[in-house]
Amino acid sequence: QVQLVESGGGLVQPGGSLRLSCAGSGFTFSTYGISWYRQAPGKNRELVGIITSTGVGRNYGDAVKGRFTISRDNSKNTAYLQMNSLKPEDTAVYYCKAIGLNTPWGQGTQVTVSS
Repeated sequence: QVQLVESGGGLVQPGGSLRLSCAGSGFTFSTYGISWYRQAPGKNRELVGIITSTGVGRNYGDAVKGRFTISRDNSKNTAYLQMNSLKPEDTAVYYCKAIGLNTPWGQGTQVTVSS
């Protein structure tokens, strides 16, 4: 069964950091790029960034550029989203997807940035 499971969310104060994980199973993880998305209450889902299958190429949305970093460890079938200098507007449910693999959206992981 093809599956991607997000974890690592939580409550953090503004200026803090979190690292999210995206664990893949049921497919050859190392051959797919991974994208991270987020959806804030009342807003459309937004692309946060992507990483290529090898991890060499990365791109980020303007809202997170310079603060967030995507990485991956193909030996662990896991991608990561390191989030630094968090702002209240980063509050959202965060999701990951394998690019080009037709899978349903997972449950995501909630990130809340608040004092």
